[in-house]
Amino acid sequence: MKALTEQDIRTSFVNCSKGEAKRLPLPRDLDELRWDDLDFLGWRDLSAPGRSYIVTEHDGRTAGITLRFPSQQRGFLHRSMCSLCLTTHPGSGVSLMTARKTGQAGREGNSVGLYMCTDLACSLYVRGKKAVPSGARFKESLTVDEQIARTSANLSAFVAKLFS
Repeated sequence: MKALTEQDIRTSFVNCSKGEAKRLPLPRDLDELRWDDLDFLGWRDLSAPGRSYIVTEHDGRTAGITLRFPSQQRGFLHRSMCSLCLTTHPGSGVSLMTARKTGQAGREGNSVGLYMCTDLACSLYVRGKKAVPSGARFKESLTVDEQIARTSANLSAFVAKLFS
């Protein structure tokens, strides 16, 4: 992913108002991110449980998306799989993230959802740069580059639904 500035991020949001985008908190480590390791920028809002954000490329433009997810905790024995990177996590490591659609559909309350890693570190899990707590990723026959391409394609399909 190409490096983004605070202004790039704030002006990229497609499913919230300009005022909301201006007020949302950005990642604290924005200046220290290793952009080459990221397929998308994802972070949780530490001041508002159940909110997170993704910034990615879509149709040649940067697109920021606000997400919501339930804050309830699942039992540690429960395991779920992320639909983006196909990483399994125990407990609340995967959440159903919902995003309001763009345009009139979003103003009418329509949204789309996808099960994602709650910490939004899919890029790091796929590359083996972050380990899954108390577990591991399934061994795959795909190369890392193919897994990265699959993760990006899964995210693109989700983002495309916001515009339809």
